[in-house]
Amino acid sequence: MIRLGSRCARWPRGAAVPAGRRRASGDPRGRAGGHRALRVLVDMDGVLADFEGGFLKKFRARFPDLPFVALEDRRGFWVTEQYDRLQPGLSEKAMSIWESENFFFELEPLPGAVEAVKQMASLQNTDVFICTSPIKMFKYCPYEKYAWVEKHLGSDFLEQIVLTRDKTVVSADLLIDDRPDILGVEAQPTWEHILFTACHNQHLQLKPPRRRMHSWADDWKAILDSKRPR
Repeated sequence: MIRLGSRCARWPRGAAVPAGRRRASGDPRGRAGGHRALRVLVDMDGVLADFEGGFLKKFRARFPDLPFVALEDRRGFWVTEQYDRLQPGLSEKAMSIWESENFFFELEPLPGAVEAVKQMASLQNTDVFICTSPIKMFKYCPYEKYAWVEKHLGSDFLEQIVLTRDKTVVSADLLIDDRPDILGVEAQPTWEHILFTACHNQHLQLKPPRRRMHSWADDWKAILDSKRPR
């Protein structure tokens, strides 16, 4: 069984906030130089957590005799669409993997992701939020996303999670996300979408001014600095 730590994810009303915790509330100009803090949204699956690798490993373990799509052959954001083209009915079996208990919790962090996000959150004038979309079969997914964040980023980061099916309604300066097309009710979101390279999108050619992060080894600080007031 997965258990979150003993500390609640929401501080009791009137309780003091631990020193060093980064928060979005309060005076937006209460930062060095009087500038509003840069707000960065970081996607979870495919950006922090290895969704594709975790899925393929469990799919092959559960269905060893069925065909599968190797990571280098992945095309398109939706796993189910490619698996359905591979063999009718295969998409339902694919869905059963990420609908299973512990799938999201047991995903491995992508290389350098945890260290980079912790460093990003420690930067002056920078607010970092984990912005992630839970699957519609919600029995395990939302809870396990919180548990994953606590395990890898620490309990203070539980305050920095945004669960939403529509990321366009969240106000920020940057969104780092592996999904190429992020659509919603807001036709012009406030954030710039930085496409994070994943096996399913690496073949796409972006048209300027769109930008890409190939991995967490890229100079993500330069991307953040490009959005700061001059």
